[in-house]
Amino acid sequence: MAQTAKYAAAPGPGYTGVVVLADGGVFWGYGLGAEGDAVGEVCFNTSMTGYQEILTDPSYAGQIISFTFPHIGNVGTNLEDIETQGIAARGLILRAPVTSPSNFRSHSHLDDWLKLRSLVGVSGIDTRAMTRRIRDGGAPNGVVAHRQDGKFDLEALHAKAKNWPGLEGMDLAAEVSCRQTYTWDETRWQLGQGYGRQTAPKFHVVAIDYGIKRNILRCLADAGCKVTVVPGNSSAEDVLRHQPDGVFLSNGPGDPAATGEYAVPVIRSLIGSGKPVFGICLGHQMMALALGGRTGKMDRGHRGANHPVKDLESGKVEITSQNHGFCVIEDSLPANVVRTHISLFDGSNEGLKLTDKPVFSVQYHPEASPGPQDAHYLFDRFVKLMEQQRS
Repeated sequence: MAQTAKYAAAPGPGYTGVVVLADGGVFWGYGLGAEGDAVGEVCFNTSMTGYQEILTDPSYAGQIISFTFPHIGNVGTNLEDIETQGIAARGLILRAPVTSPSNFRSHSHLDDWLKLRSLVGVSGIDTRAMTRRIRDGGAPNGVVAHRQDGKFDLEALHAKAKNWPGLEGMDLAAEVSCRQTYTWDETRWQLGQGYGRQTAPKFHVVAIDYGIKRNILRCLADAGCKVTVVPGNSSAEDVLRHQPDGVFLSNGPGDPAATGEYAVPVIRSLIGSGKPVFGICLGHQMMALALGGRTGKMDRGHRGANHPVKDLESGKVEITSQNHGFCVIEDSLPANVVRTHISLFDGSNEGLKLTDKPVFSVQYHPEASPGPQDAHYLFDRFVKLMEQQRS
C-alpha cells in the first residue's frame, strides 16, 4: 500500500515493513529477512528468475532492488547460484509473500537466506506503482525497513533517505573489489555435474576486479583461460608483470567517473600495451573514459534479463542481461572508436571497439547469470584476439 502524505501513519495493524522514499512516498508492507533498515537507490529489475544471483551481484552495491516479477523466492535458495561471497544489494522489495520453496536444488528458504546475510526486505508492496514512479521520476533514494513490532520512526527514515548522497560521484568499486590477487579455474555449471575445472588452459587472462561476478570468471575459464584476478586499484605494472595474453575489465557498482579517477590512467596504459582488452559494464564505461569519452547517469537504468541489443556488425538482435545506471555518452567518443552495439529500448550505447587496437567492450552482461546466453560468443571473440596476437 502506497501513501504520499508526509510521514503517513500505518494504515492498520499487522504491517511490519515499510519503504520510505526521499520524496516523501511511503509504501507499507510486511518485513522479511533481517530486522533493521537500509538506505540506497531504489531501482527495479524485470528478471523472471535468478533472484539469488541478482542479490549477490556486486554491481548492486548501494541499491535497493524492487523486483517486478511477483513470485520471488518460490524456488528457494541454494549453495551454488551466488556471484560473490557476501551480499551486494542493500535491500529488496517484493510484491507477494515468499512461499515455501519448491525446487530440487533448494537448500534453504529465501527468508532464512536473507537473515543469515543481514539483508532487509519488505513484501506486500505495489511494485507496479513503484516501477511507474521510477520510470516517470527516475530512481529515488529510499529506505527499506523491517520491525516485527511495526513501530517505525518515519521522520527519521525520511531524513535518512533525503540525506543519503546518491550514487553519482560515489566510488563503490573500492568496497566490493578483492583485497589481494588470486587465481580462478572453475568453469560453468552443468546439470548433474555442477561446476567443472579448467585443467589445460591455453591463455592467461588478468581480470581487474571492480566488483566481478563469478560467472564471468567461469566463462573465461570455460573459454580456455587461466584467470588471475587482481584488485581494482592495481597499477598497470601490477597487471603486466603477470605476463597475460589478455586483460579483462570487470563489471562493478557506482559512478564510473569516480572509480575512473584511479582506474582510467591504468586502463589507458593497458590499452597502450597492445594486449587484447575486453571490458564489461563498468569496465566498458571506464574504457570509454580512458579513450576520451564521457559517461552520465541514466534516469532509471537498465536492469533485467530481457533487454534487446542490436549487434551493428552482424545485424543480429541479442536478448541480454543488464544491470547499469550509468552509460557512455555516444557523441563523446573519438574517431578511432566504433560503436558496435545499441539498445533497442532507448538507443543508448551498448558496445564499442577500437579500429587500431585489439580492444572492445560491451555494456551488458554476456555471462548472463541470470539471463539468456545469446552473447556468450563475446568470450570466444576475446580468445580469438589473443590467438591472433600469438600468431
